[in-house]
Amino acid sequence: PPEPMRAVRALPRVGAAAVRRLSDAAPSALTLNFLSPHEAIYVSKEVDRVTLPGKDGAFGVTAGHSPLIAELQPGVVTISHTGSGEESYFVSGGFALTHANSVTDVSVGEAVKLENLDEAAIKAGYAEAVAALNAAPADSDEKAEAQVAVAVSEAMARAVGVSL
Repeated sequence: PPEPMRAVRALPRVGAAAVRRLSDAAPSALTLNFLSPHEAIYVSKEVDRVTLPGKDGAFGVTAGHSPLIAELQPGVVTISHTGSGEESYFVSGGFALTHANSVTDVSVGEAVKLENLDEAAIKAGYAEAVAALNAAPADSDEKAEAQVAVAVSEAMARAVGVSL
């Protein structure tokens, strides 16, 4: 029968070879899938980086990032394109899944290019949400919906530098 310790001594050499192969095969770009229920914004798009509004704070993802699942809060998604600058979207919240193969899936309820947000509409939406919040009965669905609307309006205002 084989000697057990011989197999154990061989493990470190096998592990080192595997690490070299993995690092040699690391992708040079991040593949982004950015989707809302209404639109596939990007499908299999190679980008340099994506910055996401995580529930625990903003974070960036690049090629080779560790696998991750994160809840997104209302805020700004910034996509850094290879050699052609950045673009930013306001999102109402959602989820991001980063896979070991440098693919990141971003699924959001709503996404709007930052330059398409209207300051007057943000202020009006905020005023309407606050009025609905104040009028809603305690512990009601209406109260919860109004709280979400207020939070989203506040995040939109922050994204474009509007005072409410």
